Amino acid sequence: MLTKGNSEKRKIRHSDRIITLLTDFGLRDAYVGILKGVMIGISPAVKIVDLTHEIPPQDVRAASFCLSTAYPYFPRGTIHVAVVDPGVGTSRRAVALLLEEAVLVGPDNGIFTGVLATKKVKKAVALTCREFWLSENPGFTFHGRDIFAPVAAHLASGIPLAELGTPIDPATLVRLNLSGWTETTEGFWGRVQYIDSFGNLVTNIPGHLVEGKPWNIQAGDRNIPGRRAYGDVSSGDLLALVGSHGFVEIAANGGNARLLLAMNMEDPLQIVVIEPEQPTDGKEFDR
Repeated sequence: MLTKGNSEKRKIRHSDRIITLLTDFGLRDAYVGILKGVMIGISPAVKIVDLTHEIPPQDVRAASFCLSTAYPYFPRGTIHVAVVDPGVGTSRRAVALLLEEAVLVGPDNGIFTGVLATKKVKKAVALTCREFWLSENPGFTFHGRDIFAPVAAHLASGIPLAELGTPIDPATLVRLNLSGWTETTEGFWGRVQYIDSFGNLVTNIPGHLVEGKPWNIQAGDRNIPGRRAYGDVSSGDLLALVGSHGFVEIAANGGNARLLLAMNMEDPLQIVVIEPEQPTDGKEFDR
């Protein structure tokens, strides 16, 4: 079984190259199927994995979060195509980025911010070589089909990244201005950085900050207890815990925390670390 621990040890061959897809296209329309058809037409043996196609429309921040949390679990050499592209058809760059472990393909609009926060870019190119596009004259609305999918398939077939376009300085890549967390005398202040389909409110506060400590979250006028698992509270009750992504989140056992709290992306919250009571020697009771 492939795990985060051994994913970096296995290097895949061109014959079993993996391409992942992350988009806001949804599954009602044929857009996702078209991407796959383009890639299979160029590289018939490619393995395609759908990360998600349910990113909220044009939500680059949500896309960045999902890609960064999924990225570590794929084999070395995987090609990740991310297309949440409000600027499609404008002057924003189309890019491919070579990392030590993988290749990223998509618009230069900050979608790779989460991955680049921990990974170094070895080489970056603007996708300017039209011979690797579906058409030398692509449309202005579907660069996933016309540029990103064919480029990824050519990479899977063994085309070197350097042949895909013009070298660019990785320092010039667009990065989202993400809110950070801050430490306080009582604990930590942070914000909601993602809301999943269950209504769980994922904060930007790393889970290791509360490990081994009693703690709770104050969100608005609610005081939400820190627990280890969803089942540690009664059905419908709110709790805070460290999610599988490694960040503190607010959830409701069998319910929807977002609806219960009426909270949204970027809303602030506070973690309070409860300090244990200091033992006394009883002298204060002497009279």
